Amino acid sequence: MIVNRQQRRKARELFSLACEGGRVVPELAREIADSYLAGQPRGAAATLSEFARLVRLDLASRHAVVESASPLSAAVQSRILEALRQKHGASLTHEFRVRPELVGGVRVQVGSEVWDASVRGRLEALARNF
Repeated sequence: MIVNRQQRRKARELFSLACEGGRVVPELAREIADSYLAGQPRGAAATLSEFARLVRLDLASRHAVVESASPLSAAVQSRILEALRQKHGASLTHEFRVRPELVGGVRVQVGSEVWDASVRGRLEALARNF
């Protein structure tokens, strides 16, 4: 779907209305989208598509996925979370996953940022360099 400049601008306006304290509130975003759609403005689908993208990006930037080859101890998990919350704020949500294909190490993703300290990641980087 092609979104023009005016629709992007309107989506950013809607997004700013859905934010409280610099962060989007999902329930408020839903209400804003419903009320905007009820008015049936021209190009509403494209505007809401862009609005949904902005909301998804904001929510993803507050969620950390920590992957490791084997289960992490509670002490290691708390140290990782403490470091992530110092960098990304106390409202950061998290989830820990076990992925044996990583071989060893840890891979952390917060939004679009990825820190890959896994053996698999290093092997792939080595293969790309050859």
